[in-house]
Amino acid sequence: MRLLDASVWAALALPDDEYHAAAGALVDSGEPLMALDLTLFEVANVIAVKAKKPQRARRLSRLIVKRCGNQVLRVDLDLGDAAIDVASTHGLTAYDAAYVAAARRHGWTLVSADIADLVSKGLAVTPDVADYP
Repeated sequence: MRLLDASVWAALALPDDEYHAAAGALVDSGEPLMALDLTLFEVANVIAVKAKKPQRARRLSRLIVKRCGNQVLRVDLDLGDAAIDVASTHGLTAYDAAYVAAARRHGWTLVSADIADLVSKGLAVTPDVADYP
């Protein structure tokens, strides 16, 4: 199972993004995908606020929930504690660390376009790499 962070979902919504095609291939693959509840807020921030495309952000949020089969993982206290540990160990934001902690907890592959903070540290793979079975 693959856990897609907000950067991958945002790439799907932004045609000029380097990982747009790979994100689309992942979402269209039919394979099980997961997201965290905070993904919806991160996507809203990037697409609605920064890219100034609120309608696209709404559609993307609905796609995330639908594509994950209404199984968007809720960040709970235990996951929050694990995220704090990951954040302090790797120098990450709590948001990025929550994705890492969730992927570790469930044995999922974390997919991210965040090269500097996640991929370069071996904590995630890029969408183009994750697209291969």
